[in-house]
Amino acid sequence: MIHIGTSGYSYDDWVGPFYPADLAKSSWLTYYSNEFSCCEINFTYYRLPEARTLAAMARKTGDGFLFTVKATQELTHKREGNDALFGQFVVALRPLIDLGKFGCILAQFPFSFQPSPDNCDYLRSLPERFQGLPVVIEFRNVGWISQPTFSLLKENHLGFCCVDEPPLKGLLPPVAEATSSIAYVRFHGRNAQKWWSHDQAWERYDYTYSAEELREWVPRIKSLDAVAEHTFLFANNHWHGQAVDTARQLRLLLP
Repeated sequence: MIHIGTSGYSYDDWVGPFYPADLAKSSWLTYYSNEFSCCEINFTYYRLPEARTLAAMARKTGDGFLFTVKATQELTHKREGNDALFGQFVVALRPLIDLGKFGCILAQFPFSFQPSPDNCDYLRSLPERFQGLPVVIEFRNVGWISQPTFSLLKENHLGFCCVDEPPLKGLLPPVAEATSSIAYVRFHGRNAQKWWSHDQAWERYDYTYSAEELREWVPRIKSLDAVAEHTFLFANNHWHGQAVDTARQLRLLLP
């Protein structure tokens, strides 16, 4: 089953390109969920979520809507002295789980996270630390693209996050691989000029995909969906609502 949505939904610069100017911010998620079937929650990367916040979000969406939740950066970037945080993070997810609106956890590791025995052990520890919840791993360093990595993920029931991003040295190529029952693709855009050099974080994701660029992914997505129970596709080129256009194009390409 293919689920298509965007990475985040609460952007002020989407007013006009997507949200009506007179729509209250408190109604944005309901408006969003009337068009898309899933959303990747990203604010959880910057701070631990609260159960009541996620419960309120879940109540604003209809039956069948799914959320994936980005792991807080202390769990992926610092990786020391964070044992208690895993438990707090999982507790906060309980409303989504109880309401049947939880897709998976996305654990995005930094470019500096490279293959090593210690880092492989850290990955192996995640299923237990996340208390058996489904987890998808996003690597930012091309050094992880290897059969040993895919085997490690499969052995530990960890998903692999496929990405579309600029073809720059050290970044991941557009590999389509499913290592668990969940397949996952993030479309970051191909703004090579601003990927490493930018004044504002959003500049990295300022990119408009052409239909031809997205069409390259159609056979890859179909191959992923053929072996996965759930296939999540998220557009992360969010500046000025470009992600909405990307998600809509994907929906047309994958009827």
